[in-house]
Amino acid sequence: MEKYIFEFIGTLVLVLLGDGVCAACSLEKSKAKGAGWIVITLGWGFAVMAGVFIAGPVSGAHLNPAVSLGLAIFGSFPWSDVLGYVVAQMLGGFVGAVLVWLFYKDHYKATADSPDTILGTFCTMPAIHNPWRNFFCEVVATCLLVFAIIALAAPGNTGVVGAVSAFPVTCIIMSIGMSLGATTGYALNPARDLSPRCAHAILPIKGKKGSGWYYSWVPVAGPMVGAALAAGIAFLVF
Repeated sequence: MEKYIFEFIGTLVLVLLGDGVCAACSLEKSKAKGAGWIVITLGWGFAVMAGVFIAGPVSGAHLNPAVSLGLAIFGSFPWSDVLGYVVAQMLGGFVGAVLVWLFYKDHYKATADSPDTILGTFCTMPAIHNPWRNFFCEVVATCLLVFAIIALAAPGNTGVVGAVSAFPVTCIIMSIGMSLGATTGYALNPARDLSPRCAHAILPIKGKKGSGWYYSWVPVAGPMVGAALAAGIAFLVF
């Protein structure tokens, strides 16, 4: 249970800080409003680093169902732990999003006339809605992430997926966000997208409209397929 608890806490922190930077840069009357894409990508990178530092020594800090799936397919993580990790990650993502809403509640009220902005602080939506292109973008970006994580544990590299690899993974997340994130918002992680989307749907947020369910399959299926593809490539290479 300790591993699952730390996956829950680590993912909670990831979403609290990650969705938190989106809220800070987007919501009305926030001192950081308009800070822009670079701040958001840096914030998400550091959010991952914080979660990895917390959970890494105990659970390995997957913090992402796609990572757990990819490592299991590659053979470096037991299949028997996948379900427990995914449940913990999804619950952590949900609670993290609720905490962001509570933290910025006054600012959400001030942004009540902009439902799209509100939704964007919880989950991803594409810049141009083209479902299969969006799916492709999520597959490629997540494949790169999971392949890099597997490579970090390869002989001659850091040798550990967990706290030791926190800074390299942070840099990878930032690079993906800056280079490949502008089309879809780079979910890369169902716990980062679906769980906060569920929170958006449930919470009594003034001014919200739909939760973008027509798009919600992309940031779930794309990362999971990308992770499986990364594991297959890594199995052939390493």
